Amino acid sequence: MIPRFSFLGRQPFLATARLQQLLRDRVVDGDLRSEIILGLEHDPVITFGRRACAEHLLVSSAELARRGITVAEADRGGDVTYHGPGQLVVYPVMRLRRGIVAHVRALADAAISVAARFGVQAEFRRDCPGVWVGDRKLASIGVHVHHGVATHGIALNLTTALDNFTLIRACGLDARPTSLSQLCGDRVSVDEAWQLFRAPLGYLCISARTLSAPSLV
Repeated sequence: MIPRFSFLGRQPFLATARLQQLLRDRVVDGDLRSEIILGLEHDPVITFGRRACAEHLLVSSAELARRGITVAEADRGGDVTYHGPGQLVVYPVMRLRRGIVAHVRALADAAISVAARFGVQAEFRRDCPGVWVGDRKLASIGVHVHHGVATHGIALNLTTALDNFTLIRACGLDARPTSLSQLCGDRVSVDEAWQLFRAPLGYLCISARTLSAPSLV
């Protein structure tokens, strides 16, 4: 079964988390028609992964409320990170056929390919999972696997408000975030990056057809 691609636009984190769980459960039950690769951007949110430390949130709940940023727990791997407008988030919900390492590397390679289209040379680092340009982090990766089916994925900074990363110790690291627009000097839209991101995912599917967005209820 060939996975589908669907772009959801801007969505709250918890709604897409529920959608991923629903689709994952269908795939676990054998419905491979529910395999899908979701593209979207989130409303401003700080998410805590399974290995997150509370002290990596560096500001008060009042300051987050002032900035319009919510907080949510996620069942993905990793520590704490920020999602928000201007960031392409890609969530493949699909059964792993070549293992978790190959899955993560395929997501990273797709982000590296997008960066290269704008003249930015990026690389994947397994020691600190993500896509990096020198000592600056361009994309974060966090995946959850349940009965062989992956959810969550990768977040690629495009025009993201990087100052929001100062509110956390992102991924438990003292690393500087960056964005594709900051690096290349041009404004890169989420729509444009999504179209470019899809093409390199040949590992995940041979071809795909764009469908209307599934319901989030």
